Amino acid sequence: MQQKKMALVPRLRFPEFREAGEWVAPTLGEISVPVEERVGDRRLIPVSISAGLGFVPQTEKFGRDISGSQYRLYTVVRDGDFVYNKGNSLRFPQGCIYDLQGWGEVAAPNVFICFRLKDGYESAFFRQCFERNVHGIQLRKHITSGARSNGLLNISRETFFGVRIPTPDFDERQRIAGCLSSLDDLISAENQKLEALKAQRLGLIQRIFPQEGEALPRMRFPEFEGMDSWEPKTVEQLADFTSGGTPSKANPEFWNGEIPWASAKDMKPLFLDDTEDHITAIAARNGAKLLPAGTILVLTRGMTLLKDVPISILTRPMSFNQDVKALQVKDGVCSNFVAYLLLSCKRRLLDLVDIAGHGTGRLDTDKFKALEVMLPEENEQKRIADFLLSYEGVITHQGQKVEALKKHKLGMAQQLFPVMGESNT
Repeated sequence: MQQKKMALVPRLRFPEFREAGEWVAPTLGEISVPVEERVGDRRLIPVSISAGLGFVPQTEKFGRDISGSQYRLYTVVRDGDFVYNKGNSLRFPQGCIYDLQGWGEVAAPNVFICFRLKDGYESAFFRQCFERNVHGIQLRKHITSGARSNGLLNISRETFFGVRIPTPDFDERQRIAGCLSSLDDLISAENQKLEALKAQRLGLIQRIFPQEGEALPRMRFPEFEGMDSWEPKTVEQLADFTSGGTPSKANPEFWNGEIPWASAKDMKPLFLDDTEDHITAIAARNGAKLLPAGTILVLTRGMTLLKDVPISILTRPMSFNQDVKALQVKDGVCSNFVAYLLLSCKRRLLDLVDIAGHGTGRLDTDKFKALEVMLPEENEQKRIADFLLSYEGVITHQGQKVEALKKHKLGMAQQLFPVMGESNT
């Protein structure tokens, strides 16, 4: 029996549009034109598209320009143009779409699909559509296998431009775009405050911990003024190292349990409360490493290492994968202090990163263990850690504020856009 076509009407409409008719659903091919101009001899910034971030220079994402001999075949993308990266990600399993804003012109890999909206179709509304993953909901039925050897999904240009975009009249588009864009501006402003707090924390850390070649910090708490200098130690003298692993994905008894299992994607906060993936007690009994709260995790392999060395401290027992090293501090050493100490050494840790296969970053474990740091006596360690922990609460509160705004925007968007599924196509 043929499925009944659903009316394209959102659950929430602004008062002036409540009596307006249904939305239409033109194909992407009907409202846009492909962008296929090749770079040739022009010198433009080679970019990539990253889910959640948008346009990123290749030198920033990969640590180097990876365009090579293909550069001449890259596509010229101008402000206002959209680019579809058909690589899957957690946020956009069917690929992400972003429009270029404020760059002028860039060079995008020719494996990406680039397009420009026709006159009468403004970027602001359609940007929100793609953020809502309107394209992915429809494209998933066309994906017949996993990513190809180059990491891209098997989506043809014809299929992509056949995606239908729920579209109201111009005035309603403007109203929706204005509402959601104002929330974007608010989220951006609050996120800037969050980044400023993190920068202030880093500034404090740089003053509270001795810099490379120094025996004492620039700022010391009054009760420790005039006391002995800090002592040089290697990281290996402060903590025992443990390697992680991945339980077999082929065994369903190992996954979707109660035990957090940390990997690179989880190591954004300094204090790690939970993870995206979880394993079972059966997996733990069959060899998965399970370490207690207070354990410090350091990413030692991954693309992230080309620009950062993620460090997290566990607030509960967790397991972790093979790209991560776990550090359990020894007697007389404060784990929170060591976590902040490693944060103070981020630049030195980045200097220890080299490039492994396929351009992946690798933090040499032997060099990491041998890294020389300065250590005060235990009471001063705890005083420093407690002071920085009090500042951490301010950062956590601001981060929660940003996440609350993101959830509010998501809830608004879910009501302002009609559900777009197979029955609408």
